[in-house]
Amino acid sequence: MRFGRQQWSTASLLILMVKVISGHTLKCQPAEYQIRDECCPLCPAGSRVKTDCKVDRSTSCLPCLSGTYMDHPTGLKKCLICTNCDKGSGLKTKKPCTITSDTVCEPLEGFYCAKSSDNDCDVAKKHRSCEPGQYISKKVMEPSQMDHLHPVDHTHSVNQTFRC
Repeated sequence: MRFGRQQWSTASLLILMVKVISGHTLKCQPAEYQIRDECCPLCPAGSRVKTDCKVDRSTSCLPCLSGTYMDHPTGLKKCLICTNCDKGSGLKTKKPCTITSDTVCEPLEGFYCAKSSDNDCDVAKKHRSCEPGQYISKKVMEPSQMDHLHPVDHTHSVNQTFRC
């Protein structure tokens, strides 16, 4: 009877080890992506995966279509959609989208960048106007930081409004 129990314990341990080993995750290289139990080569920036690799063939890639981009090597099947710099939101295109980079936006004249990331303006807000007879003493990003001063030389028209 003791022999049977030890045999059962050994078998249980063996089953447990097999489950742990078989549950071991595949570790792909940085230039690869995992699909099922295979490591496939990534597609280069500016393209996307058409078909995943298999034992007998490598990853097949397609270039991104107009209006889409991929700025890094990828295992994705779709390229990312280019950002639209919306004039109604006070933005204009600084640098157009290419297959390897997203659109870069900047504020329209009379607007300032209220939220930015990576040299790109995400949110623009309209500058307030100075009161007649005032001028901008220094240029800053936030309109709340602008100093409105009365001109000392009286060269500004009292009826003219200047952008802040």
